[in-house]
Amino acid sequence: MPTVSLLLLLLSAAPTPAPADPKAAVAAVLDDWHRAAAVADEARYFGHFTPDAVYLGTDGTERWTRDQFRAWARPYFAKGKAWNFKARSRNIFFSKDGAVAWFDEALDTTNMGPCRGSGVLVKEGGVWRIAQYNLSLPIPNERLDAVRALITAPAP
Repeated sequence: MPTVSLLLLLLSAAPTPAPADPKAAVAAVLDDWHRAAAVADEARYFGHFTPDAVYLGTDGTERWTRDQFRAWARPYFAKGKAWNFKARSRNIFFSKDGAVAWFDEALDTTNMGPCRGSGVLVKEGGVWRIAQYNLSLPIPNERLDAVRALITAPAP
């Protein structure tokens, strides 16, 4: 019987497998990534990126590699308070070979109001990682002229 006990012990210590449904697996990565920011877990948050990932922020100057974004974000994580984004809705799609996923999500945020995120994940060694993320502010079409005037006005 020691063999059975050892087998049961090994099985109980094995990591929980990723969801079998690919959409659920991608959603789980994105949800955990957002949760990691909400609790200021820098290692977990940036661990969801590929080494060559790109993050596009809401400001037109914000195009960062993973490492540049991490350097910019480090003070927020160090204070124990990063940002809190929660997906209100999400659409996920896959390449024919199932190795690439792209998505868009409507976000509720505590600091920016309604936002939109979109991006690409790649499956590396059976793990989904974020290769690109694009955060944007959805602007109603009827307000675009006012926003454009703000963006193109000379800096104060």
